[in-house]
Amino acid sequence: MFSFLKKSAPDAKTAVPAEAAAAPSWRERLFKGLARTRAQWGGKLKSIFARGKVDDELLEELETLLLTSDVGIEATTHLLDELKKAAKRDKLETPEAIQRALADALYETLAPLEQPLDVSTHKPYVIMIAGVNGAGKTTSIGKLAKYFQTQGKSVLLAAGDTFRAAAREQLQTWGERNNVTVIAQESGDPAAVIFDAVSAARARGIDVVLADTAGRLPTQLHLMDEIAKVRRVIQKVEPEGPHETLLVLDANIGQNALQQVRAFDKEVNVTGLVLTKLDGTAKGGVVAAIARQCPKPIRFIGVGEQIDDLRPFSARDFVDALFDQ
Repeated sequence: MFSFLKKSAPDAKTAVPAEAAAAPSWRERLFKGLARTRAQWGGKLKSIFARGKVDDELLEELETLLLTSDVGIEATTHLLDELKKAAKRDKLETPEAIQRALADALYETLAPLEQPLDVSTHKPYVIMIAGVNGAGKTTSIGKLAKYFQTQGKSVLLAAGDTFRAAAREQLQTWGERNNVTVIAQESGDPAAVIFDAVSAARARGIDVVLADTAGRLPTQLHLMDEIAKVRRVIQKVEPEGPHETLLVLDANIGQNALQQVRAFDKEVNVTGLVLTKLDGTAKGGVVAAIARQCPKPIRFIGVGEQIDDLRPFSARDFVDALFDQ
């Protein structure tokens, strides 16, 4: 019930070309990417649910498992309360029914975070990207550029991380891979770089501007002030911009993600999240903590290194991948 996703070998009648077989669907990649989190839950959930009734012992063991999976106290309490309600209402008497009830409660918790980003409301649609060093911010921008291109949108990148030369070079490499223009300077004011990029996008009729910013910790007040300045400068050329401010979070940090959301939101009004590196952690439960404690739309999640391994968040697919349904 909680095993990793397995594919059966095709027979002669259903065999597919090698190229197609080598390209798993996004849902399959999501299942594989959440394998560590699922492994953290899998066997333990099976053992917990084996008694076939929702009693105090089951609830206590489940509480411990959820808390150690970075679900957080508030979300854990909510899920246990929902499970108790379902047990009383539906008379849950089998492990399968208990699992289904927990999965449904988790889905209902996460569903409000599933809000796909609509970039058709403005042209250019300006997206400012923020996050701490190492979260995968610049890489995510390259993947987002590819994603929007597959949606038929033209894209321009702004290399607003002027503190780290490698970030500019990395963004330019992504630009070359995607055949996307990158506005950059050797040094200087990041706000000026992004101002030039938005101006260029307006002049060229570009659909989407992805504006990189320097990685920073919430405790670095001068850098947090700088990113607030970037936001103000964007509004000089695009009064309603930035139309989206995405915070990139590394899933490996677990509960610390909540602190980052709150701190960045205070400075730059975070409107959406990008959750990266879910394939490298067992802390995928933090999504539930976000939903209960600082609910921001999760616009995209990343489960791999490939350019198309960043996709819009689907609550149903995410829950199914956790429970291997």
